[in-house]
Amino acid sequence: MGFFERNRKDLAAKGVDPSRLPPGQYSTDRFPVLHAGSVPVYKDLSSWDLRVVGAVVNPLVISWAEFMALDAVDVVTDIHCVTKWSKFDTSWRGVPLTTIIEMAQVKDEATHVMLHSEFGFSANVPLTDILSDGAIALLAFQFDGKELEPEHGYPLRFLFPKLYFWKSAKWLRGIEFMSADKAGFWEANGYHMYGDPFQEQRYWGD
Repeated sequence: MGFFERNRKDLAAKGVDPSRLPPGQYSTDRFPVLHAGSVPVYKDLSSWDLRVVGAVVNPLVISWAEFMALDAVDVVTDIHCVTKWSKFDTSWRGVPLTTIIEMAQVKDEATHVMLHSEFGFSANVPLTDILSDGAIALLAFQFDGKELEPEHGYPLRFLFPKLYFWKSAKWLRGIEFMSADKAGFWEANGYHMYGDPFQEQRYWGD
């Protein structure tokens, strides 16, 4: 019996529904660290801001203090990394992206969102998925009751567990609402434009 098959069998033995685990994934209790380049260092968040641009009536520049004054929620969700690990029942706290959508007055023409991170990294997500019933789309600043670790996106990351975890952009600095789909950094460099883990949409051609 191979590792992936054994891992799935172990879940069932623990009373966990194996259907929660997408094909080609294995479950882990760890939280592996994966990123390209350096980890940003923030010594003072007084100069940090989040910019909301694109197909909006009201472009925004939100300071850290302003962001932390927004109403936050807690969510528990499974996450799935394109490198084949999955982690169940992860706990997050953050501001729903719908709050920002309302503040910016996103235009009807908007169809997609580009998440912009430090160092020029970015990822695209369909707006219809973000707005669908039951969707989790969070601007997260805490994981497991604590502020994010630097390697996991401190001070802010996007959380969108419906898709592979690269879509949950770390070190978030900008949200761009677009009237057409466009590849982000990862999608332009071989990753799938959509990235559904249950369809194994990892890379170009999947």
